[in-house]
Amino acid sequence: MEEPLHPYRMQRLIKERGKDEVINVTQRASLYQTIHRLEREALIAQQKTVRDDKRPERTVYEITEKGRDVALAWIREMLSALTREYPEFPAAVSFLALLTPNDVLGLLEHRAKAIESELRRIDGLLREAQAVPRLFLLEMEYLRALHATELSWVNGVIGDLRAGRITWTDEWLRQIAVEFSTHSKLDKD
Repeated sequence: MEEPLHPYRMQRLIKERGKDEVINVTQRASLYQTIHRLEREALIAQQKTVRDDKRPERTVYEITEKGRDVALAWIREMLSALTREYPEFPAAVSFLALLTPNDVLGLLEHRAKAIESELRRIDGLLREAQAVPRLFLLEMEYLRALHATELSWVNGVIGDLRAGRITWTDEWLRQIAVEFSTHSKLDKD
């Protein structure tokens, strides 16, 4: 929306501005797939093709009026509406009973250390960016808040596992399965 760009420059700009924390541009092929999809849907259009020095030709794209309208509508929708997202971690949590309590404890302790490391990294980035207006750091503040909340929750579960307030055995899981199937049969009758 800022100016016409070729995909490589788009990728570099996203990284230079630190937006790769919330936009995955690590795979150039995915970026090109996105560009082609946006072009197919008439959200962007080819402006020109340029060739600098010994570099290959690069197609410069510009946003269309339709693209601008769709982008702004998407931003408004994402900011105002709660959507169901399906991150992997809660999905894995839903299958904890397939592992042993000790295994889960070790894995969550490892995750807690990784989250702590990520929080230190984000804090460092935010300290380095003190001169940057807060408007441009809000997504990092949000990510920090998410990680801090997750760490608190993970540490709570770790504490409950250590204290035996959350535990299970294969026998207990079989017993629960029988109880649930009995309740299901009664509910149907």
